[in-house]
Amino acid sequence: PAASLTAALAVAMHWRTERRRDAVRKLLKFLHIIGAIGLMGAMASLLVLLSFAPPPTSLDGYALVRGAMGAIATWIFLPSLGLTLIAGLLAIAFNSGFHNAGWAWVKAASGILVFESGFVGVLGPMQREAERSGKALAGEIDPATLAMSLGAERGTLWILLVVAAANVVLGVWRPRLPRLPR
Repeated sequence: PAASLTAALAVAMHWRTERRRDAVRKLLKFLHIIGAIGLMGAMASLLVLLSFAPPPTSLDGYALVRGAMGAIATWIFLPSLGLTLIAGLLAIAFNSGFHNAGWAWVKAASGILVFESGFVGVLGPMQREAERSGKALAGEIDPATLAMSLGAERGTLWILLVVAAANVVLGVWRPRLPRLPR
């Protein structure tokens, strides 16, 4: 009887541990998906705002749009980018099935590159231009110095959006890529 009680307890503990692991996996997947939705939505909205931004000669409108873009980059793009990357890396660490999956490591590598590019090519320039357009509106700098980075910002956003979409495809399709050697 003691052996069967011990076995029953071991099964119950294993079942509870598996339920916790499953709950953590689902939570990480949920956070990763929510982050990706926010990230891609922020990039799409930034592209729309870039397309409809008035020229710097219409300084009031330009400053307003660039201020909105700076806020989107700071309060939606950056947190979504961080959440997506952290939840994705934790999911790889927590799920042993992902450790040797080539597609998971491709997603991780491209996610890290998107994170770095997001800082250098999106967040920084958008915050600087929002600040500079506010200074131009206050008469502190010449408005002719504005809008120098629009093309680069647009190109970076399109590239990051394509990479993010490719990561979604990898996560859904999960192709059999070469496995990493052990």
